[in-house]
Amino acid sequence: MNGTAAAALVAGLLWRAAGSGQPVHLVAALGSLVVGFAAVVRLVRTRRELARARVEIAALAAAEERHRLGRDLHDILGHSLTTVTVKAGLARRLLERGEVERALGEVGELETLARQALGDVRATVGGYREVALAGELVAARSALRAAGIEADLPSAVDNVAPELQGVFGYVLREAVTNVLRHSAARTCSVRLGARWIEVVDDGRGAGAGQPGSGVAGLRERLAEIGGALEAGPVAGGYRLRAEVRDGGTA
Repeated sequence: MNGTAAAALVAGLLWRAAGSGQPVHLVAALGSLVVGFAAVVRLVRTRRELARARVEIAALAAAEERHRLGRDLHDILGHSLTTVTVKAGLARRLLERGEVERALGEVGELETLARQALGDVRATVGGYREVALAGELVAARSALRAAGIEADLPSAVDNVAPELQGVFGYVLREAVTNVLRHSAARTCSVRLGARWIEVVDDGRGAGAGQPGSGVAGLRERLAEIGGALEAGPVAGGYRLRAEVRDGGTA
């Protein structure tokens, strides 16, 4: 019984009492009980609806967290494993040429990469991992060098909006991972603006639908802050560009 039905019932009882000579105060008391009962029923129904809503919200939050975790782990492990593979290959070639000292240097960097990857995974699972664009530039230069790819990268990120440096770090990491894994490129250049980043190589690139390319995840990450991603072939190579217009923020 809802409040409208209860009010109608009470009004009807009072009208009948007035016409039949029954004590109005008794009928009014009965009406109060009816209204109170209706209120209790409504309260119980509302509590049940709230309980269902809490369950649905918890399920949606869990699904969103799983999605975030999967996306972030892809970004971390995809890049880290690709870089480890490249550096391990370089170390092997150096050993084959008898350049033991340089090979040992690469092995030392491999150990550092492995520790960093483990720390990144732990931080991601804990929900407090952050990406620094400046650090990603250093890592990109090292990975491209190990792969024998000529890198033209900026040395500073001061011109990039501070609130966008984190998401651009993700973009750079994924773009360089794709250059290493899919492009067969010989050169790679990175350009930065206040609200955009562009990565161009002279290889064949990785399509948005190519397994492991991560382009779809980047589009999603940028869309969350009002940004957009362009990725596709250009004359002589492949270009990936991300931009967040004024008004969008991380």
